[in-house]
Amino acid sequence: MPAVFAIDQGTTGSKAYRLDSTGKFERVGGFDHRQIYPQAGWVEHDPLELLGHVRQLLEQVGDAVAFGLANQGETVIAWDADSGAPIHNAIVWQDARTLPLTEQLKKEGAAKLVTARTGLPLDPYFSASKLRWIIDNVARAKELLKQGKLRLGTSDSFFLDRLAGVYATDTTTAARTSLMNLDTGQWDPELCRLFGVPIEALAPIRPTTGDFGAVGRLPIVANVVDQQAALFGHGCRQGGQAKITFGTGAFALAVADKNVAADAAAGMLRTVAWKIGDRPLAYAIEGGIYDAASAVNWARGLGLFKDYAEIDHFTAPPAIERGLVFVPALSGLSCPYWDRNAAGLWLGMSNDTTRTDMMQALLEGVALLAAEVIAAMGRATPLQGSISIDGGLSNNRYFCNFLGRALGQPVVVAGSADLTGLGCAQLALIGAGLADIDALPPPPPARNRVTSSSPLSDAARKRFRDAVKRCSNWR
Repeated sequence: MPAVFAIDQGTTGSKAYRLDSTGKFERVGGFDHRQIYPQAGWVEHDPLELLGHVRQLLEQVGDAVAFGLANQGETVIAWDADSGAPIHNAIVWQDARTLPLTEQLKKEGAAKLVTARTGLPLDPYFSASKLRWIIDNVARAKELLKQGKLRLGTSDSFFLDRLAGVYATDTTTAARTSLMNLDTGQWDPELCRLFGVPIEALAPIRPTTGDFGAVGRLPIVANVVDQQAALFGHGCRQGGQAKITFGTGAFALAVADKNVAADAAAGMLRTVAWKIGDRPLAYAIEGGIYDAASAVNWARGLGLFKDYAEIDHFTAPPAIERGLVFVPALSGLSCPYWDRNAAGLWLGMSNDTTRTDMMQALLEGVALLAAEVIAAMGRATPLQGSISIDGGLSNNRYFCNFLGRALGQPVVVAGSADLTGLGCAQLALIGAGLADIDALPPPPPARNRVTSSSPLSDAARKRFRDAVKRCSNWR
């Protein structure tokens, strides 16, 4: 049976998958890469390390007839158009170095224009301010710009250029930059001027599925942001269908029937779900948490637990009901608060609080913040059915059960931990002409379905919201 190959180039590693037209899906390899922290709040990757891993994975392509690539989204790279050499480390989506710039733009009154045209708030999370930082702080960038040889973009455009000699990005990725007009699906000249990013250095925008060149005999037929790929892999194709991926951060997306009006977005992101060939743009509404699994791993590094089995079950009642709260704002708060100065905290500790109590509160805090995001999302666009979840935390029984209580609606634990890879591969099937969006195999059967008969009390929810207020603007 014809098969396609997909690579998910993510925040902590790169993974490769094979999918055939019957729906048989398998992981074929992967690599982790270094996380580089030059100073507090800065996060970088080595572009050549990432590219090397992608190339090594492509050596395992086997009998695949086409290739799709999922990328990190807002992570940016700058490089020399002639040599292909990067001129700085990749600046990762988590990086907060550009907070002074985004705060200055807010003071100048730019926030309303940016949000109206892009669906995104002014925040260091998104690519535009990172691209501006490179121009302002990397001397080689100014030299190449004068010579007309600066390539400046999201990580996917670097990979496509180096692998296939095609300088391009897609609409889902461009929508994460704060430079693409959400109505037209093209770069916005006024936004480029506002951020000081030369539009001529940006890659042309193409549909999510289509021609992105070839690596040897293998055509590249899909390019997509990882979270949009995951949304597709969850089988969310109709308006109101939603998923949450609990990875390093947590990312909730729902398909929207239309581009939600800016004044109805309620602090959520308006973005592109995908663009399939010549079909119109499909839109989505999104909310995120900066720290999910990263908060758990941070706590493990502090010695609060050793083995993940220790935090799969707790005998005590929920910590929130005992007055102990954790707010996972280690990197600040995103949707719907947008407060980079918020700080993580435990609240309600006493001299009999144990490490186990603290971990129970931490897991609950991630779930409660996710519930706040879903509630805001539901105010922006009607949601339907259950919430499908995946990612590392979906393997934790306590977390999944508590999340069901916090959401007050059914939670479906996806049957695969690799739905980003699956969604990317499905889009590659479409791009290769081997399948149609309306006739794809269903996603793997769910591993678990959580339907809670005892939703959290209003008092518990209020306690959490009060804790969020206390951590706000702390730094």
